[in-house]
Amino acid sequence: MADATPPTGLPPGAHQVFRRYLDAMTAHAQAAADAAGMHPTDWAALSTLNLAGRLTSGELAERTGLTTGATTRLIDRLERAGHVRRVADPADRRRVLVEPVPQLDVDTIVGPARQRLGEVFQGYRPEELAVLFDYFGRAADALLTATREVRADTAAR
Repeated sequence: MADATPPTGLPPGAHQVFRRYLDAMTAHAQAAADAAGMHPTDWAALSTLNLAGRLTSGELAERTGLTTGATTRLIDRLERAGHVRRVADPADRRRVLVEPVPQLDVDTIVGPARQRLGEVFQGYRPEELAVLFDYFGRAADALLTATREVRADTAAR
Protein backbone atom coordinates (compact mmCIF):
# COMPACT_ATOMS: atom_id res chain seq x y z
CA MET A 1 0.00 0.00 0.00
CA ALA A 2 1.23 3.50 -0.81
CA ASP A 3 2.30 5.99 1.81
CA ALA A 4 -0.80 7.53 3.43
CA THR A 5 0.94 10.83 4.14
CA PRO A 6 -0.97 13.65 2.47
CA PRO A 7 0.89 15.68 -0.16
CA THR A 8 2.56 18.85 0.95
CA GLY A 9 1.00 22.18 0.13
CA LEU A 10 -2.58 21.33 1.04
CA PRO A 11 -4.53 24.21 2.56
CA PRO A 12 -5.39 24.08 6.26
CA GLY A 13 -8.43 21.90 6.89
CA ALA A 14 -8.12 20.07 3.55
CA HIS A 15 -8.72 16.67 5.18
CA GLN A 16 -11.93 17.90 6.80
CA VAL A 17 -13.14 19.52 3.57
CA PHE A 18 -12.55 16.29 1.67
CA ARG A 19 -14.30 14.22 4.35
CA ARG A 20 -17.24 16.64 4.25
CA TYR A 21 -17.38 16.23 0.45
CA LEU A 22 -17.40 12.42 0.72
CA ASP A 23 -20.07 12.56 3.44
CA ALA A 24 -22.19 14.84 1.24
CA MET A 25 -21.83 12.39 -1.67
CA THR A 26 -22.93 9.55 0.62
CA ALA A 27 -25.91 11.57 1.91
CA HIS A 28 -26.96 12.41 -1.64
CA ALA A 29 -26.66 8.78 -2.74
CA GLN A 30 -28.88 7.78 0.19
CA ALA A 31 -31.44 10.48 -0.66
CA ALA A 32 -31.48 9.46 -4.33
CA ALA A 33 -31.90 5.79 -3.40
CA ASP A 34 -34.72 6.72 -1.01
CA ALA A 35 -36.42 8.76 -3.75
CA ALA A 36 -36.18 5.75 -6.06
CA GLY A 37 -37.47 3.41 -3.34
CA MET A 38 -34.22 1.45 -3.36
CA HIS A 39 -31.34 0.48 -1.12
CA PRO A 40 -28.23 2.63 -1.81
CA THR A 41 -26.30 -0.41 -3.02
CA ASP A 42 -29.04 -1.21 -5.54
CA TRP A 43 -29.14 2.43 -6.66
CA ALA A 44 -25.36 2.47 -7.16
CA ALA A 45 -25.42 -0.81 -9.10
CA LEU A 46 -28.25 0.43 -11.32
CA SER A 47 -26.27 3.60 -11.99
CA THR A 48 -23.26 1.47 -12.93
CA LEU A 49 -25.43 -0.53 -15.32
CA ASN A 50 -26.95 2.60 -16.82
CA LEU A 51 -23.47 3.93 -17.58
CA ALA A 52 -22.21 0.62 -18.97
CA GLY A 53 -25.35 -0.46 -20.82
CA ARG A 54 -24.86 -4.18 -20.22
CA LEU A 55 -22.58 -6.15 -17.93
CA THR A 56 -22.12 -9.74 -16.86
CA SER A 57 -22.77 -10.36 -13.18
CA GLY A 58 -19.01 -10.78 -12.70
CA GLU A 59 -18.31 -7.42 -14.32
CA LEU A 60 -20.98 -5.80 -12.15
CA ALA A 61 -19.43 -7.41 -9.07
CA GLU A 62 -16.01 -6.06 -10.06
CA ARG A 63 -17.30 -2.54 -10.69
CA THR A 64 -19.35 -2.36 -7.49
CA GLY A 65 -16.85 -4.15 -5.27
CA LEU A 66 -19.49 -6.67 -4.17
CA THR A 67 -18.96 -10.40 -3.89
CA THR A 68 -20.39 -12.54 -6.67
CA GLY A 69 -23.02 -13.95 -4.29
CA ALA A 70 -24.11 -10.48 -3.16
CA THR A 71 -24.21 -9.36 -6.79
CA THR A 72 -26.48 -12.26 -7.76
CA ARG A 73 -28.89 -11.36 -4.94
CA LEU A 74 -28.73 -7.68 -5.99
CA ILE A 75 -29.53 -8.56 -9.62
CA ASP A 76 -32.43 -10.75 -8.42
CA ARG A 77 -33.85 -7.78 -6.43
CA LEU A 78 -33.43 -5.37 -9.34
CA GLU A 79 -35.00 -7.85 -11.75
CA ARG A 80 -37.99 -8.49 -9.45
CA ALA A 81 -38.51 -4.71 -9.20
CA GLY A 82 -38.39 -4.40 -13.00
CA HIS A 83 -35.19 -2.31 -13.12
CA VAL A 84 -33.02 -4.84 -15.02
CA ARG A 85 -33.36 -7.91 -17.16
CA ARG A 86 -31.08 -10.82 -17.91
CA VAL A 87 -30.41 -11.36 -21.61
CA ALA A 88 -28.29 -13.81 -23.57
CA ASP A 89 -24.99 -12.41 -24.81
CA PRO A 90 -25.34 -12.21 -28.61
CA ALA A 91 -21.64 -13.08 -28.96
CA ASP A 92 -21.83 -16.11 -26.62
CA ARG A 93 -25.32 -17.47 -25.92
CA ARG A 94 -24.01 -19.39 -22.89
CA ARG A 95 -23.21 -16.08 -21.19
CA VAL A 96 -25.85 -13.90 -19.54
CA LEU A 97 -25.75 -10.12 -19.52
CA VAL A 98 -27.64 -7.81 -17.19
CA GLU A 99 -29.08 -4.68 -18.76
CA PRO A 100 -31.06 -1.83 -17.24
CA VAL A 101 -34.73 -1.39 -18.05
CA PRO A 102 -35.44 2.34 -18.24
CA GLN A 103 -38.34 2.80 -15.88
CA LEU A 104 -37.09 5.26 -13.26
CA ASP A 105 -37.18 8.98 -13.92
CA VAL A 106 -33.52 9.33 -12.97
CA ASP A 107 -33.36 12.90 -14.29
CA THR A 108 -35.96 14.00 -11.76
CA ILE A 109 -34.14 12.22 -8.94
CA VAL A 110 -30.67 13.59 -9.73
CA GLY A 111 -31.92 16.88 -11.20
CA PRO A 112 -31.37 18.94 -8.04
CA ALA A 113 -27.75 17.75 -7.77
CA ARG A 114 -27.11 18.47 -11.46
CA GLN A 115 -28.58 21.95 -11.00
CA ARG A 116 -26.57 22.78 -7.88
CA LEU A 117 -23.32 21.34 -9.22
CA GLY A 118 -23.89 23.11 -12.53
CA GLU A 119 -24.06 26.35 -10.57
CA VAL A 120 -20.78 25.48 -8.85
CA PHE A 121 -19.11 24.62 -12.17
CA GLN A 122 -20.12 28.01 -13.61
CA GLY A 123 -17.52 29.56 -11.31
CA TYR A 124 -14.63 27.72 -12.99
CA ARG A 125 -12.75 28.41 -16.20
CA PRO A 126 -12.66 25.65 -18.87
CA GLU A 127 -9.08 24.68 -17.97
CA GLU A 128 -10.06 24.39 -14.30
CA LEU A 129 -13.05 22.23 -15.24
CA ALA A 130 -10.69 19.99 -17.21
CA VAL A 131 -8.63 19.48 -14.04
CA LEU A 132 -11.74 18.82 -11.96
CA PHE A 133 -13.06 16.21 -14.38
CA ASP A 134 -9.63 14.61 -14.68
CA TYR A 135 -9.72 14.35 -10.89
CA PHE A 136 -13.23 12.84 -10.91
CA GLY A 137 -12.11 10.08 -13.26
CA ARG A 138 -8.92 9.31 -11.38
CA ALA A 139 -10.60 9.59 -7.99
CA ALA A 140 -13.38 7.19 -9.02
CA ASP A 141 -10.79 4.56 -9.97
CA ALA A 142 -8.81 5.18 -6.76
CA LEU A 143 -11.91 4.93 -4.57
CA LEU A 144 -13.04 1.70 -6.23
CA THR A 145 -9.58 0.23 -5.67
CA ALA A 146 -9.68 1.38 -2.03
CA THR A 147 -13.14 -0.19 -1.70
CA ARG A 148 -11.77 -3.55 -2.84
CA GLU A 149 -8.84 -3.20 -0.43
CA VAL A 150 -11.13 -2.42 2.52
CA ARG A 151 -13.38 -5.37 1.68
CA ALA A 152 -10.41 -7.72 1.28
CA ASP A 153 -8.96 -6.54 4.60
CA THR A 154 -12.34 -6.98 6.30
CA ALA A 155 -12.74 -10.48 4.86
CA ALA A 156 -9.24 -11.44 6.04
CA ARG A 157 -10.07 -10.62 9.68
